[in-house]
Amino acid sequence: MSGTGTGEEPGARAARARALVLLRIRGRATAVALLPAALAVVLFAAGARGFADGGGWDAARWAVAACAVVVLLIAGAVALAVVRAKPAVSPTVPLSEAAAPDLYRLVRELADRLDVPAPSAIALTPDCDSWLEDRTHPAAGGPARRTEAAPVLVIGSPFLWWMRVAELRALLAPVVAGTSASAQPDIAAARRFVRGLDGAVADAAAPARGPVRRALRLPRVFIGRIARILLRNCRGHAAEMERGVAAAASSRAREVDYGLRIVAQEQVGLAYAGWDRLLTRVALPAWRMGRWPSQLDAGVVAALTELSRRDRLAKGYASRLGERPACDLLEEPGAADEAASLLAARLFHGGPAVAGPDWSPVDWQQYPDEVVDRKWRSEAARLHRVLDAMGVPPAAALGGVPTLARVVEHLESGETGGEELAAGISAAVAREEAEAQERATAPGDLSGPGAGGPGGASGPEGSTGPGGPAGVGAATPGGPDAAGDEFVALWGPDPLPLFPLQPPRTGTELLADHVAAMVCCAAVDTAGAAPGLDWLDGPTLLVDGERRADLGSPVLSLIEDGDSGPLRSWLASVGVRTDKPVRLV
Repeated sequence: MSGTGTGEEPGARAARARALVLLRIRGRATAVALLPAALAVVLFAAGARGFADGGGWDAARWAVAACAVVVLLIAGAVALAVVRAKPAVSPTVPLSEAAAPDLYRLVRELADRLDVPAPSAIALTPDCDSWLEDRTHPAAGGPARRTEAAPVLVIGSPFLWWMRVAELRALLAPVVAGTSASAQPDIAAARRFVRGLDGAVADAAAPARGPVRRALRLPRVFIGRIARILLRNCRGHAAEMERGVAAAASSRAREVDYGLRIVAQEQVGLAYAGWDRLLTRVALPAWRMGRWPSQLDAGVVAALTELSRRDRLAKGYASRLGERPACDLLEEPGAADEAASLLAARLFHGGPAVAGPDWSPVDWQQYPDEVVDRKWRSEAARLHRVLDAMGVPPAAALGGVPTLARVVEHLESGETGGEELAAGISAAVAREEAEAQERATAPGDLSGPGAGGPGGASGPEGSTGPGGPAGVGAATPGGPDAAGDEFVALWGPDPLPLFPLQPPRTGTELLADHVAAMVCCAAVDTAGAAPGLDWLDGPTLLVDGERRADLGSPVLSLIEDGDSGPLRSWLASVGVRTDKPVRLV
């Protein structure tokens, strides 16, 4: 075995000790596989020297030899599966040095101060986290031969927009310090072994595609079971090894901006809260409408600034905005934000990999008209279609025009009206989603779920995102189809989204959304209200330029209790006419 190589930190010594345990497990597995062959060699050597003659010994020799051949074939198949297994690769937006020279310079200076190898490349992920990822495996876009290349540094894109440069440097210090473990041969070998086992188990569990793979289904399952047994024995030691690596990196990083790192950790929690709120309240409605906000990271800054304005506990955060933001380290922050925004839509919603007529970007200035207004009118139109299918007559003396009065009268007329309407809306939504899924996964279409996505080649030279400057999600040679094939090769055939933001909505929630949308359409058309964007709550109704956030309770009273009084009072205060026709999509 090699020397320590990770320094004298206790965590590094503990990590290397666990790595040696993992390598011993690999060695024992190899020894078990070679044991029948060794016994066969001994028996044949004994027979050749006359120590084991007779028919019984001959039968024993050939039986052990046959057993040895079978075991060696199985061991070779397992070893081949482990070596060739595709490691898990995180979807990211690659950043070349030309696209972010200042960021690369900051990371290299940080590595020099920590006395560790610098990361080989930098990539962005649409999440509030940062880590190191080994991408030297050929399936991950790495070199064809195993090298000692340093891992890729993956940085959460919201950090670049919310963090200041000094805060980002302090936050990345313990992450960059982890490259010292990748330079330690024993830890690197143990990691490759565990990742190979994990990939072999995943490959065995993947559905068989094609006649050849279906014919080899049973051998693959058997190999997967063996790999799973080995992985189960390695899991605890691998976790302890990574804890030791993290402890060693944290100890080494204490020498760099330790006090500032405490402040930066506070910003991590705030950025995570703002990012989660932005995705679930602002981005998700746009994604459902076939539009993807192209500046999500910039939206985080706006959302957290709004939070600091509303919440007295968050005072002081906005004053940081006068300092230099970390996104200034990028040559073209807008292009990187756009690529990360498209990747976020791909991961959290399952949208197509590239922009198109039914999947186009939208900026924040267009959001109220292009998303909020269309969302309200589309949901109101669906509500009236379901009422038509149920045979609900239009409001009295109003003919067949769509009005808010028709909805209110139906819901206040009986106890089961709301339940039946909720069921009808749920069925309509499910049917429309199924049709959209069928169109997206049509033969030859790689833009739907399970096809190419941004970050499809997640390695440093991969492809991702919309067109931008060289080095920020640059397009793969061969066009979108090539990007889709590469995506499937890396992430497998599992449909996206990989990380759904919310569970499916209930019928009552869908009905409340649709009734509220109908009320908002009536307010816009008859009372001079306007659609708006609230950075923390998403689509909102503006009356005389002020946000009205008190509509939810009256709508629920109408749906759940059949009581239209609170809603009629609200409508009267705003000046909404329920008998006037509403424009629908």
